[in-house]
Amino acid sequence: MEGFRADDCLVIARAFSRTPLRSCSACGVPSKRVHSRYGRRISDRPVADRSTIILLTVRRFFCDNTECMRRTFVEQIAGVSERHRQASMGLCQLLHAITIELGGRPGSRLCRKTGVPAGRMRLLKLLHAPPVAQRAPRILGVDEFAFRRGHTYGTILVDVEKRRPVDVLPDRTSETLASWLVAHPGVEIVCRDRASAYTRAIKEAAPLAMEVADRWHLLRNLSQAVEKTCQQHRACLRKYAERTPSPIPRMPLLEAQPPTFIVQRVQQRYELINRMLDKGYPLSEVARRVGLDRKTARRYRDTELDVLIVSARDRRNVPLDRYEPFLLLRARILARS
Repeated sequence: MEGFRADDCLVIARAFSRTPLRSCSACGVPSKRVHSRYGRRISDRPVADRSTIILLTVRRFFCDNTECMRRTFVEQIAGVSERHRQASMGLCQLLHAITIELGGRPGSRLCRKTGVPAGRMRLLKLLHAPPVAQRAPRILGVDEFAFRRGHTYGTILVDVEKRRPVDVLPDRTSETLASWLVAHPGVEIVCRDRASAYTRAIKEAAPLAMEVADRWHLLRNLSQAVEKTCQQHRACLRKYAERTPSPIPRMPLLEAQPPTFIVQRVQQRYELINRMLDKGYPLSEVARRVGLDRKTARRYRDTELDVLIVSARDRRNVPLDRYEPFLLLRARILARS
């Protein structure tokens, strides 16, 4: 350490190495013949919320090994400098830990608050893909994800037993997954979604592996099938509900609560849309004149007014005392059944 100076936001330290010998970075032969000296500006970890700069004077040495490919080499200070880096090793470790915990933009915001200005791209460049094992896990999870929704998709591979990612593939094609399975044998069970591309890849590259669907996709497919069936038979369900009286009373929401602005707007739109439809206007023309999306206008047409008001009403901070008779009656009905 040669000296330092500090102000309100910056600490500058000047340093140089006193070691007479340095080993060549290529061949390892020590040398003490100095070729030249120059200065490096290295960022270090903050001190008392102030940025730290190390002005390091380094030496370039001659390599005395005649068979070495390097004629000269620059000394590196352990724990401080590294080749082609403008940040100390300690600062790189700090930024790496922040990036792993927070990611790009949140990590960048934390760095600015701690006196280490670092953009998100600088943080993300510190991350390197971990080495992938030669053999695939026994139970492999395969699913797609979006790099950019609607444009670019990839495939993530997960070790289901250890619950940690194994690898990320650049796309979601069957050829890419098949080549990965061929290069990494050993999978016994593949847990995947219902994408046909993954099925072809598994049958081609791992024909002995058992294919199963994960619980999330099973429940999602079931809910989609039930919703589609209800949509197709909505008229029948409504006719049956009107013909069969329900023993369970409906919750009194329309009369129990005072109307709000949102409720009044829903009522006005409901009356206007249905009035225009009764006059013979097509649904697209109604949506254009009211200023709504066609799907929203269709929802006003096909849904009862009380259901629309319930979905639109802000039910936060609403006391449950007014619904106590309904809840007690509902509990007694369920207890009898």
